[in-house]
Amino acid sequence: MKIIKHPVFIISALMALIIYMSQRFQLPLPNWIYFYVNNFLCMPVVLGLCLAIIRRLKKTENSYVPLVVVLGLTTYFAIYFEWFMPQISTRYTADIIDIGLYYLGAILFFSIQKRLF
Repeated sequence: MKIIKHPVFIISALMALIIYMSQRFQLPLPNWIYFYVNNFLCMPVVLGLCLAIIRRLKKTENSYVPLVVVLGLTTYFAIYFEWFMPQISTRYTADIIDIGLYYLGAILFFSIQKRLF
């Protein structure tokens, strides 16, 4: 459970929750926070939770998420949220910056994961 106790994971999850709740309650924050920060935080939070679940199921702290899985899941998120969802819902917009932020967040997760081993 090292990964979900890591300060970057905790801070990322808390920031994402605060931004989400701010949107729900229509609190004023700069647009760049609403539009971009959660896209950057998405992959560290999702991959951190995936790793914690895998470690819990396998009952080992030695499991890790391989780079190919990190990149594959990030690509899936990018395609799903930046290509597919904008076609079926007006709530979503396709944005190339979001894709870059997903990958930057994935790189952050992978580098933290490597340091923990």
